[in-house]
Order: sequence, then structure tokens, then C-alpha cells
Amino acid sequence: MAEQDLAANYAKVYDNRIGFGKKPALVLVDFVQAYFEPDSPLFAGVDAALASALRVREAARAKSLPVILTGVVLHPSGLDGGRFFQKAKPLACFTAGNPLGAWPAGLEPFADEFVISKQYPSAFFGTSLASLLTSMGVDNVILTGLTTSGCVRASCVDAMSHGFITTVVREACGDRHPGPHEANLFDMNAKYADVVGEAEILAYIDRL
Repeated sequence: MAEQDLAANYAKVYDNRIGFGKKPALVLVDFVQAYFEPDSPLFAGVDAALASALRVREAARAKSLPVILTGVVLHPSGLDGGRFFQKAKPLACFTAGNPLGAWPAGLEPFADEFVISKQYPSAFFGTSLASLLTSMGVDNVILTGLTTSGCVRASCVDAMSHGFITTVVREACGDRHPGPHEANLFDMNAKYADVVGEAEILAYIDRL
């Protein structure tokens, strides 16, 4: 199916935008060194996504919005990663203490930011993230992170499933190939979230 045919086909069924909430929180999914270190098996060349996410984070902090960082942290055996660890061999990068699991330059958490350690793709699965957001009265999750087709998508579906308005920032997400990146942005925008540009999210935050 041609690209314009695909867009027209989906527009017949999935052509709705929710908009923004009243109390958002910013979630930065798995921006860790494994994706930026050239010798890493997960190297993805996603510096532009990190730069965008850092600009969104700066704007969020200026408005005192909650900021949450996530990262995968696994037991050396990998057993707490279950079938995910069994299937995706590069997850060995995320065993506790591995330097590839460290934050890249510029993303070290501030003292007032929250860090969620996870073992599976979604930032919500098996973590306290949903409870944390609810306790703060958050109604809108702004998602950025890596990778678009993996942990960002899983977190997006779960954010929506937990009842949060979900907003994905296009430029602040990255993947190892543009094909899965674009396909998953398209699908998330159709079914689970509003996918917006960096300029739009910055303008929204500025209006708060």
C-alpha cells in the first residue's frame, strides 16, 4: 500500500486527537550510555533525540513539572529480566554495575527528579510509576526516550492503559533505524497517544 493510501486508510478510522492535560509529567525512557557508546551492541546514533529530550526537560524543570528518568537494571544472572532477557541478548548491557547502563553526559538526575529502575520494556510494568504519577495528580504523561519501537512504545501503551493522556515527542524519541521509528510513531499516534513535535510541546509547557 502506498504511503498516501496508508494515511488515507487510517484517517477513516483513526483520526482523533486528545490534546493535552492540566497537570503533565515528563518521562525520559532509557536514555543510557548503551545507546551512545560506539562499541556497545545497542549503539544507535541517537544524539539528536537526547538533545531534544534535554530541551524538553529544561522547559519542564523551569515550570516545576515532575521529571522521571527510567533505566533497565538487571541482576547479573538476568533472571529478573525473564523472557525479555532471554530474547534480547544485548540486555546484558544493563546488568547492575555495567557502565553502559549509566546516564549519558547531560542527563544525570537532579536531586528533585525521580529514577525508576525497570526490568521489562514498559516503564510501568512491575514498577511504582503509575502510583507515583497518580499521587502527584498527574493526568498527562509526556514521553521521550529510547527506543521508539521498544520501550517507548511499551510505555506509551501502558500509560494510556493506566488512564493517562499520553503525549509522545517525535524528535525526543530515537531508534536504531528510521523504519521502525516512523512506523511506531505512526501507530502510537493512531491508537494510543498524540505524537507532537518538539516546538509544540515546548509551547504547551510554556503556557502552563
